[in-house]
Amino acid sequence: MPTGVAIRDVREQLFDAADRILLRDGPSALTSRAVTAEAGVAKGVLHRHFEDFDAFLAAFVLDRVHRMDAQAAALRGAAGSGTVGDNLTDALIALFGSVAVAIVALVTFRDELRARLRETWPAGVPVLTEAVTMIETYLAAERDLGRLAPDAPVEALAPTLIGTAHLLFADRGGARPGRDAVQRAVTSVVGAALRQP
Repeated sequence: MPTGVAIRDVREQLFDAADRILLRDGPSALTSRAVTAEAGVAKGVLHRHFEDFDAFLAAFVLDRVHRMDAQAAALRGAAGSGTVGDNLTDALIALFGSVAVAIVALVTFRDELRARLRETWPAGVPVLTEAVTMIETYLAAERDLGRLAPDAPVEALAPTLIGTAHLLFADRGGARPGRDAVQRAVTSVVGAALRQP
């Protein structure tokens, strides 16, 4: 890119490039050079906006976590409608069909990134802990509506669902699990807690 040409929304342009690289090639391919090449910007652009590459990655991960807010709101809004199993299946497919699985691998892969994230995210892997909170909030709402047993342990069911779904989706090289496989996993985790209408 010629010097002197303003780039609009450069952070988002770089973050979108990182998404594409993660989804296509995995965390080991994510370098500052790869991100700027994918974004179609000069190599120095990233370092003008971020202290270093790990600062970029930390901002990228936190941005993608905050994007989950809309999905969490939609899932909370679905409480009381459809079926609990379908709502959870749809939410897990949307979550793990996104860049979330690759972000988990990225955070696991880079020690310096984990250290940076600890400055603002004290425990856990950001995408997974946010996903657990999203599922737990939804399950609590369904329990309050009587669609789950009054004693349903939502604080245990939510991380179990996220862990199970993560295992289903974790193999980047294999075929993605179909809806039926995700639905069976959901039913195996929450089936005993469901109440028939």
